Order: sequence, then C-alpha cells, then structure tokens
Amino acid sequence: MRPRTEALLGVGVLTLLASAATLVGRTFGPGAVTVNSGVPSTFRTDPGGARGLLEAVQRLGIDVLRFRERPNQLTALHDRPRQIFVVLGPKAPISAPDIPIVLKFHKTSDLLLAGSGTDNLMRCFGYEVKDRLFDTVRVDGREASAAYVHAALVATKDSIATDSTREDDVGRVHCKVPHFASVHTLLGSPRGPVVMRLVEESGRQVILVADPTLLANRSMRETDAGEFVLALFVGNYDHVVFDEYHHGYGASGSMVAATLAWSGRSPLGWAAWQIIGAGVLALLFGGIRFGPALVGIPRRRRSPLEHVRALATALSAAHGHDQAIAAIVRGLRRRLSPAAMRSRGDWRTWLAQRTVRATSVEERTALTTLTTLTQPGQPSTSVLRAADIVEDLWKSLQH
Repeated sequence: MRPRTEALLGVGVLTLLASAATLVGRTFGPGAVTVNSGVPSTFRTDPGGARGLLEAVQRLGIDVLRFRERPNQLTALHDRPRQIFVVLGPKAPISAPDIPIVLKFHKTSDLLLAGSGTDNLMRCFGYEVKDRLFDTVRVDGREASAAYVHAALVATKDSIATDSTREDDVGRVHCKVPHFASVHTLLGSPRGPVVMRLVEESGRQVILVADPTLLANRSMRETDAGEFVLALFVGNYDHVVFDEYHHGYGASGSMVAATLAWSGRSPLGWAAWQIIGAGVLALLFGGIRFGPALVGIPRRRRSPLEHVRALATALSAAHGHDQAIAAIVRGLRRRLSPAAMRSRGDWRTWLAQRTVRATSVEERTALTTLTTLTQPGQPSTSVLRAADIVEDLWKSLQH
C-alpha cells in the first residue's frame, strides 16, 4: 500500500472516530440529560439531579442532611419527632439486609420512597412501582405545565412481603404490611396513582412516589411539580435526611471509579477518551505491515586476521613491537602448520624454513619482509605493517 493511501486511510478512520465520539458525547453527556434521565442525587445539578430540591428545602428553613453511610448507621442519627428519611430513585436498589434496618428507623422517622429502586421496601407497605418506559402520561389535576411520568403505583394485596434476592447468603427477608389509618392519593395519572401518603395507626407516615423525576431539577423548575413537592415538606418536617449511599456517594470510594465517572460526564473527559482512541488507532496502523518484509542489513563477521590487526594496534600503542610481531608470526604458523603447535619449536626457525620452501615470488618476498621486521629496533609502524603482510599472505595462500 502506498504511503499516500495509508495516510488517507488513517485520516478517514480518525474522522469517523471523532464523529462517533461527538455523537456519543451528545447522547450520553451532561448536555443530553432529559427529564427522566440521570441520577436523582442531591449532589447533582444536571436536569436529572435533585440539588434543586435540597437547596429549596434549605431556604425554607428546614435542616437537611446528606446521609452517605451504610444503612446500619441510621441508628446513630438523633431521634427527632418531625423527621423524614428520603430515598430518591436509588442507583443501587435497597437490598434485603437493609430492609429491616430502614423499617426499624421508620419507627422514629417518616419515609419518602421514590422510584422502582425502592420496590423491595415499598412492598412492605403493600405497593410497588409499575414502570412504563415507553408510555409517558401527564399527571392529573395540573395545568399546561404539568409534569409527565413514566410509572404508577400498584397495590400488591399481600399481607406479608417476602424478599428473596439475597436468599443464598442472607436468606429470605419477610416484613408484615401494617394497617393504615388512612390512605391518600396526592397525585394521580390515567395509569394510576403517582404519589400516595400512607398514615399508619401509630401516626407514622410513608410517602410513595412512583416516578422520581417529579423531584428532579428540571421538573421542579419547569413544571408545577416544584410547588407540589415542597408542600410535602413545608410545615410537616423540621429535618430531612436524603439517602446518598445508594447513589454511590458512600463515605469510601475508589479514585479510579471517580475518575472514570468524571470522564463520562465532562467535556474534558470526552476529549481525553478521543485522544486515547486516536493514539490506539495510530499504534494499530503503525503496527500493520503493508507489503513484504524489509531485507535486513547484512553484518559481515570479522575475520581472525582482523582481530590480529586490532591486537597489533594495541601492542604498538603500548610499545611492545617485538612481542607484537612475534605474536603475529606465531599466529600465522598455527594457521599454516597446525602440527607445529604440538612441537612448540622456535618460530624464527619456522619462518626461515618457510621462506626457503616458498613456491612463489610473492610468498618469498612477503616472508623475507616479515623476517626483516622481526629484527630488534624496528619502528612502531612495523607492527601494523607485519599484520598487513600476514593478512595479504593468508589471502593469497587461500586462493
């Protein structure tokens, strides 16, 4: 594949990646939250959050507490006569071990349960949520600014509610549905009740909300739901406890999880994910081989004579001329007459005999010059010259 084609292909893929990331960011980013999306947490200010409810209740003079501990820490809260515990569409449903704890806390506090995430607890009061995700209806008794809901409350008609979701480790949890002194439908819809107030014989109250979007920021601001919801608290309670533990805002957490959550809702996070995706694609395209493998650069191995020449240079620098030339001649003798290694005769005698038995003029001349260089008092360049003569002589004898 030509480089120009590779570049065009890479640019096209990066363009598609950027377009897809932009579309996904618009779909799931903070700017794309609808009325019935998001987490109804009092920590969130997006349209689906519930920060507006918390601030409105505070400004009306009601004490507010964000409860971020496990439900078993509810007993540590102060016992107040006009107190309500609010659970708004929890991200993690109320589990079976938490039900008895919340019911025990309910003896000293009213409850407000909203959304299908509280179904396990709602059944202890004889009701559950029936979601209608693709069937939105307007609540009754409101004007043009009425809110739309996606769920309704349905009576279970059970005297004892059973939760078996943790049967393997905790076992089944049973709770008896209490008798109510009065049951009021505060807000309805064509599909059924949306908000109900249950008054027990003990005087404790439970407010059930089918769709937690009624308490979300957008509904509170843009519809009549704001006035209706605030009327549930004003004049009735002096202290409101919002459950944030089941929204994932526990006192302990992971920095990695927090970073990933931030990157999913922040424009800077989406930009970082796009850069990471582009880098991964660049690595993938860089690792793909187009065409045959390139021929490696040949590396010629040094010959023994090159090592001799290097040794001669080192000995010459150390002023060991005679020893260097003697070592060069002995090396030549080992290559030409291996049997001489066993006899270990004088190398000078071998050099003289080899000169006499030379079969060519070039060999005799080279050996004669080498004999001259073995004489004492030679210059420092004699070592390199002897190494060159030995190398040329060896090559000529090989041919």
